[in-house]
Amino acid sequence: MVRKIILVGYMGAGKSLIAQKLSNHLKIDCYDLDDLIENRLKLKVSEIFKMKGEISFRKAEHEIFREYIENHETFVMSTGGGTPCYFNNHIYLNEINVVSIYLKASIETIYHRIINEKNKRPLVSSISNDELKEFIGKHLFERNYFYNQAKYKIDVDGKTVEEVASEIFSILD
Repeated sequence: MVRKIILVGYMGAGKSLIAQKLSNHLKIDCYDLDDLIENRLKLKVSEIFKMKGEISFRKAEHEIFREYIENHETFVMSTGGGTPCYFNNHIYLNEINVVSIYLKASIETIYHRIINEKNKRPLVSSISNDELKEFIGKHLFERNYFYNQAKYKIDVDGKTVEEVASEIFSILD
C-alpha cells in the first residue's frame, strides 16, 4: 500500500527515534527532513540559521518537504518542529496517501528531553535554562493549530519509543 507517514511535533517529542523504529519495522525508507536539508544545502541546520537566516531555512524546508510528498511513494519522515507552521506545509498533512501523526509532548517532557542538548538546537541554544520552559510553552501555543492539522495525535508523555510505535502500528492496521 502506498502511504507516506509524516511525524510532526515539537523538538524533543521523539520524531526521529520513532520514525526510525517505524521504518525498520515496516521495511520502508526513513527520512529526517533536517538531514535532507543539510545534505541539499551542504550546511548544518545551525549554520543555515546563522549564515542564511530562518527564512532561507524555512524556504528550503518547504521545497524539500513538498518534493518528497509529491514525488516519493512510500516512506516515513520525521519533520522539524516548525515544519507544519510555515509555507502552508500543514496542508500536506491531509493529502490522501499521507498518514500524519502529531507526537504531543508536554512542556515538562520537552524541557527534560532538550535541556542537555540545547547547543544542537538553533532555536533554543541562546535561551537560558530558566527561560526555557516559558519559551517552549509560548512556542507550543503558537504552533498548536498547525500540529493539530495532523490526522492523528499521540500523547508521548511517559511512554517508551516502543509504546508510541505500537500505537502508530495500530493506526496503520
